[in-house]
Amino acid sequence: MKTLQNTSDFKKKALHWANQFDVCCLLDSNEYKDSYSEYDFIIAAGLREDLKCFGGAAFEKLKAFYETHQQWLFGFFSYDLKNELENLQSENSDYLSFPDLYFFVPEYLIAVKHGKIEVLLGDPSLLAEIDAFKPALSTKLPALDVKQRITKGQYISKVELLKSHIIRGDIYEVNFCQEFFAEHAAINPVQTFEILNQVSPTPFAGYFKFHHQYILSATPERFLCKRGSKLISQPIKGTARRSDMPEEDEQIKTALRNDAKEQSENVMIVDLVRHDLTRSAVKGSVKVDELFGIYTFPQVHQMISTISCELDANLHFIDAIKNAFPMGSMTGAPKVKAMELIEQYEETKRGVYSGSFGCISPSGDFDFNVVIRSIIYNAVNQYLSFQVGGAITYHCEPEKEYEECLLKASAILKVLGVESYQK
Repeated sequence: MKTLQNTSDFKKKALHWANQFDVCCLLDSNEYKDSYSEYDFIIAAGLREDLKCFGGAAFEKLKAFYETHQQWLFGFFSYDLKNELENLQSENSDYLSFPDLYFFVPEYLIAVKHGKIEVLLGDPSLLAEIDAFKPALSTKLPALDVKQRITKGQYISKVELLKSHIIRGDIYEVNFCQEFFAEHAAINPVQTFEILNQVSPTPFAGYFKFHHQYILSATPERFLCKRGSKLISQPIKGTARRSDMPEEDEQIKTALRNDAKEQSENVMIVDLVRHDLTRSAVKGSVKVDELFGIYTFPQVHQMISTISCELDANLHFIDAIKNAFPMGSMTGAPKVKAMELIEQYEETKRGVYSGSFGCISPSGDFDFNVVIRSIIYNAVNQYLSFQVGGAITYHCEPEKEYEECLLKASAILKVLGVESYQK
């Protein structure tokens, strides 16, 4: 174990070094204090073994893959794995073509905690190689023509239709998303991620390279974490803008904490997550550790709740992930009907967006984020995409929901050189 003199400089070199490989992953807490995170950041690179699934018993295959290797695994779950968990299908357009599930055993693994660096896989001489690595000089990002898949008018019309389903009693809440995209986008993924991570540092940020496909994520949300026998989920529901004026910023934060509409949206998802965890829990162990916690990030304040349970010893931990997937904060309630309506009213297949990526340790502990506030990129067809959305409830106002979408998109739009977006 070695002490780092300059953590950010090492992280930059290590990411550029890792990006030379066909497959790599960075998970970065950006030094947010979190009692469940095992490392401040961890970088996996190179490929020993991997598992790629395009639907069909993907979770069972992952279980077998873990049992075969019982080694560090890094990977992602696509939102559309829902189709093998429920009687659902996805027929919307897909321009990114990610697998439904992908995991790999890395050749090299480096972790940092409190400025102490550890080589978990590979020779310790690796550190000198990374330290001597010269990242390519940064270049100005190309100007991208970012478009919306649907217009503001179409968005508002769809929200009104979803509200009619709520009035009929089909659902209580649904997470409805819209896509922003750019074609012919010749970006440098590492450099773009670095800028995103500077503009919007978040506790579950990450970079995932899968050959020519990339996830560049500034997500603030944890999907599910396992530490020992404990499962932890931390759904986000409730968003408010930031202000440059400290007094006003504090007032906005207080207003979010006391907003009855945001609280009702949050508690619906808390109930949904409690139900999902109950399927994997020791009877009576599911509890809400924190309700309506307010957390501050560079662009927004967020309302985050924490739910935990003890994992039933007779259940494989992969089944616990399966039982909670997709995450309630990105679906709605009741979950299956909400997912049906998502397919009906959204225009683009979600794919890895609103899915999850993260890692599994040799002991079976794991930590997975929610893929939001993220750029998804296919370098072969030069298609770049990011989606934003929010909770649609009976009390929501379509115009305000649209404004919240633009607020959530603001960091990515800034990174891509789009200073304002009012289309």
